[in-house]
Amino acid sequence: MNYVSATSRGIDPVARARQLGPLIAEAAAQIEQDQQIPPALLAKIIEARLPRMLLPRSAGGDEVEPWIYMRAIEEISRHDGSVGWNLFVANSAAFIAPFIPLSAAKAIYDDPRGWIAWGPPNQYTCSAVPGGYRVSGQWHFASGSRQATWMGAHCNVIEPDLSRRLNRFGRPTTKTLLFPKHKATPIHDWDTLGMRGTASEGYRLDDVFVPEEFTGTREDPTLRRDPGPLYAFTTPGIYSVGVAGVAIGIARAMLDEFLELAKAKTPRGLIRMADMPVVQSDLAHREAALGSGRAWLTEILKDVWESADDIAPIDTAARIRIRLGCAQAIKSAIETADYVYKAAGVSAIFKGTPFERRFRDIHTLSQQIQSRDAHFEMVGKIMLNGDPDGLFL
Repeated sequence: MNYVSATSRGIDPVARARQLGPLIAEAAAQIEQDQQIPPALLAKIIEARLPRMLLPRSAGGDEVEPWIYMRAIEEISRHDGSVGWNLFVANSAAFIAPFIPLSAAKAIYDDPRGWIAWGPPNQYTCSAVPGGYRVSGQWHFASGSRQATWMGAHCNVIEPDLSRRLNRFGRPTTKTLLFPKHKATPIHDWDTLGMRGTASEGYRLDDVFVPEEFTGTREDPTLRRDPGPLYAFTTPGIYSVGVAGVAIGIARAMLDEFLELAKAKTPRGLIRMADMPVVQSDLAHREAALGSGRAWLTEILKDVWESADDIAPIDTAARIRIRLGCAQAIKSAIETADYVYKAAGVSAIFKGTPFERRFRDIHTLSQQIQSRDAHFEMVGKIMLNGDPDGLFL
């Protein structure tokens, strides 16, 4: 394997993210209110190449290591969870590039503003026709769609004889169709508790034709065009790494803000919070838990990277390690946020405090599929009984 790391190529997305931190923090209230990233800030994010961390170098991307990507998402999310979320989704969508023709990837990403948004698969299907597919339906949860230039739809394929196309595993194929954003009609339905700035709204397609060239499937890692360890990772695994980065970043910011609050606040009838043994102990426990979750996940990602094949996808053992590491990091971050919110008392309940929006954001994140407690059960099941059907990707 002749892979040259991002850092040795002079690419440091964590430093770029850190430089943008003050600008993101300054715009956070506006991002939540307008439900989009202000154009001037978006231009700087694009200039910093933060939506291209997981894009292959063949298509103009930076192709960074997963643990560096996670730290960059964490750094952004310290200042605004919605921006971190949109960047994690944009990078996860860029992971489709190795599974489509290079000409299509370049058509999307030769534009420096190239950005894909999409919603998860649902009941809608597409019809195979000469030269491509026709699709109608509605999808939702398209985070970052207001920044996107292209969009996608994941659906099963209906053949001309009305049968469903099957993949090599004997299951219905989930095909990803990519199309310019203007072909979709937005559905403005993102009125949520938190992560309001993501504008993870729906969209509708009405008999849109998508050429075969602009389609691919992420369900079979052996179909990828680009070699290298990054694309040996599975798409579900990369998604979970991104969510972990957002969660850790939000929790990290809350814990840091609580540290400053505890030094300054003396609750009525009590001593200064920083002098309370219970606060001292609990703070240290949360610091250890949050840091341990991130450190263990980083170790897992590095170990899997070192053993990844240049062509073959990572095996089941590696996949469940990533899933478990991400689930634990996310769980620890949510627990840390809960601790800070409770410990901060009334200092956390007012709009505009360092705690209130972040608390809403991380509890919106906690409802997302990557945050399910069921992941622990699934990992334990596979550890004990294996994964004979190959369903855990």
